[in-house]
Amino acid sequence: MKKSLISRKELDSLSHKELIERAKDFAKQYCVGDGKNFSLKNYPTDDYPELKKNEKQIFKDLLQMGVETLASMQDKMYAQDKWSLLIIFQAMDAAGKDGAIKHVMSGLNPQGCEVNSFKAPSAEEIDHDFLWRCAKRLPERGRIGIFNRSYYEEVLVVRVHQQILQAQKIPEKLITEDIWDERFQDIRNFEEHLHRNGTIIIKFFLNISPDEQKKRFIERIDNPDKNWKFSASDAKERKYWNDYMNAYEQLIINTSTENSPWYVIPADDKPYARIAVAAAIISAMDSMDLKYPEVSAEKIAELQKIREELMVDE
Repeated sequence: MKKSLISRKELDSLSHKELIERAKDFAKQYCVGDGKNFSLKNYPTDDYPELKKNEKQIFKDLLQMGVETLASMQDKMYAQDKWSLLIIFQAMDAAGKDGAIKHVMSGLNPQGCEVNSFKAPSAEEIDHDFLWRCAKRLPERGRIGIFNRSYYEEVLVVRVHQQILQAQKIPEKLITEDIWDERFQDIRNFEEHLHRNGTIIIKFFLNISPDEQKKRFIERIDNPDKNWKFSASDAKERKYWNDYMNAYEQLIINTSTENSPWYVIPADDKPYARIAVAAAIISAMDSMDLKYPEVSAEKIAELQKIREELMVDE
């Protein structure tokens, strides 16, 4: 049995600063960083402690503390108005992308956060380069952008089903055996450009096992309230599992960098995965040196004068 993530005693005495430091340390184990030596086999889907009944509440309370910490950091980020944060989620179907976004980001101010889900490209999107539809949804300074799937679909589903390339109106002479390496290069350049202009990028691959996916598919079929989340195409894609895993491994090798890292999160247990995601986001935001803007002496004097006038009005 793996060691418990944190004890109740430790959790109850954890300060805001200590939580951030522990989150940073915890997230490191799932951060790929430079992807040159990455191998997916070194990142199990069930790398989490087995929970006793009395520990489940600890996980809930720990996630809530993480949510509150993110809310506080977002408030400073919004006020500071210098950095932006782009969070990308990629995974096989039923890995928990929607749930992670819902639970981890639940405390954020909607004014400073936007979620975009990218499905099959529209006719207009196909008439542009493969980065275009995501580029126009990038977060502004002071804001958080969340991509539920992204331009990485172009080196995942398109690579697994290469006939899709024929429908993208790309000139035939440009579709060569080097196209995937070229797209990896385009993505690296794009993300480095964003980083140099103040956008921090973190990318999550929620790593689920085929057995756990099967279990969740059956739950969706058996639960009428979740039938809408399931489609026959989801089950069909399971036949290409090994192809997808190879595609994920290649994209992480080629696009995980120190400035725009991939986090490979064990996703067979949803509560644990959400804590790992929250920890990584806290770590990324802490690197921004967030603080409220300093107010000049003249501004403070002006505010005090206004306060005095307001008190007189009473």
